[in-house]
Amino acid sequence: MTDETRIHLVRHGHVHNPKKVFYGRLPRFHLSPKGVGQARDTARHLKGMPIAAVYCSPLLRARQTARELLGATQLRAVKSSRLINEVFSPFEGRPLREVDILGARMYADLAQQFETPPDIAKRATRFLNRVARHYPGKQVVAVTHGDVILFGLLWALGKPLDAHYKGRMGFIGMRSGYPEHGSVTTFRLGTAAAVARPFVGYWEAGPAN
Repeated sequence: MTDETRIHLVRHGHVHNPKKVFYGRLPRFHLSPKGVGQARDTARHLKGMPIAAVYCSPLLRARQTARELLGATQLRAVKSSRLINEVFSPFEGRPLREVDILGARMYADLAQQFETPPDIAKRATRFLNRVARHYPGKQVVAVTHGDVILFGLLWALGKPLDAHYKGRMGFIGMRSGYPEHGSVTTFRLGTAAAVARPFVGYWEAGPAN
């Protein structure tokens, strides 16, 4: 027996966003048909794994993705956790092109109430460690958001918690350099070996997804 817990962080599926805004924590942003397909692809990838629990962010797109993933398990309900919620940002509702131009600078010179990469990594690791305590030796799925996965992953890899890594994570198999919609980033926690290297692997569906 082992107390090693494997936690699969899934990025929610593609979102219906015709006005192309940075939606952040804004309500009512739901999966597009493409996003539903991505979630179902992920469910097929997870099918057969002994999943003990499915968690998700409180946001609609994460809840919808998690419901699709339940089909790959014997579970009937999804648990919600604010620790894996989307980033709290001042740019909600702004045109997405403006935020894309900012790049890593979107985290620069923020007012105190908004989150920085260390803030995001702190709550991501709190979530990972909490799940590892509650589900020793099990596998757990959690649907969350791109930057939560990114900064949790940088922590696991021992890299600086720097937003300049956005778009530059191709060295672990991310085709775009950033967690794809429906992708699975897997961590292990709970043993001495896991402390040394908590990151296990990354999966994303093929280009047709």
